[in-house]
Amino acid sequence: MLTTAHIDRVVAAALAEDAPWGDATGEAFLPADAHAAAQLTAREAGVLAGIDVVRAAFRLTDTSVQVTAHAADGDSFTAGQVLAEIEGPARAVLQAERIALNFAQRMSGIATLTRAFVDAVAGTGARITDTRKTTPGLRAFERHAVRCGGGVNHRFSLSDGVMAKDNHLAVLRSQGLDLTEAIRAARERLGHMTRLEVEVDRIDQIEPVLAGGVDVIMLDNFSLADLERGVEIVGGRAIVEASGNVTLETVGDIAHTGVDVISSGALTHSVRSLDLGLDATVSAAR
Repeated sequence: MLTTAHIDRVVAAALAEDAPWGDATGEAFLPADAHAAAQLTAREAGVLAGIDVVRAAFRLTDTSVQVTAHAADGDSFTAGQVLAEIEGPARAVLQAERIALNFAQRMSGIATLTRAFVDAVAGTGARITDTRKTTPGLRAFERHAVRCGGGVNHRFSLSDGVMAKDNHLAVLRSQGLDLTEAIRAARERLGHMTRLEVEVDRIDQIEPVLAGGVDVIMLDNFSLADLERGVEIVGGRAIVEASGNVTLETVGDIAHTGVDVISSGALTHSVRSLDLGLDATVSAAR
């Protein structure tokens, strides 16, 4: 999903936004032949994501900048650990610094939070997944970070799977259509490789949805007791996904109800960027 071409396209746009006519400060204060050596250092513990994005930020600014990684995406690190070393023309290193950090801090924040969710459900068999509640234009970056933290990805876009949510079902009801028959008709129109998921918010919707032949049923905003009851009713006839009000404090209890998947928008829409720093030393030309 996070290809080199996609990384370059997004990072190039970020660099152009940050320095559309060059770096006025660097050009005014730094000699053109000055050299910089910098360390990407963790100021708190976490999980790394985005090292290839860091490389791209410096490479696209100046191909002579060298980035040596000391950790890989998905690696845990401690406060004070050096994650990468950067060397090259001082103007280029300092110009790319903020963009490299912005991406690495946000992506590592997502990976770190995801790892905490994954650890909280360890031993239950439940998988942690993200949602489409991502930053516009940065979905591939944020979804990659979720995987670095040990989570899995939901459908990438509206084009990648059929997922009927509450508003879709409301339209069906307004048209007087039977839910089970509507699901069966949708199934007939789909190719054999396309999964079909339907969201329900009440226990009494489960059987009509299952009768339609879904692959996944989402139990949205169910209480713990209703989740347990829902899993019992489904009885292995479909994958059971729990969603709604999923937090780090509640995810463990949700997992113990027996659901197969737990989706949380908080992994991407409410994450705190991790504190990473780039400490540079500028010297005369080499």
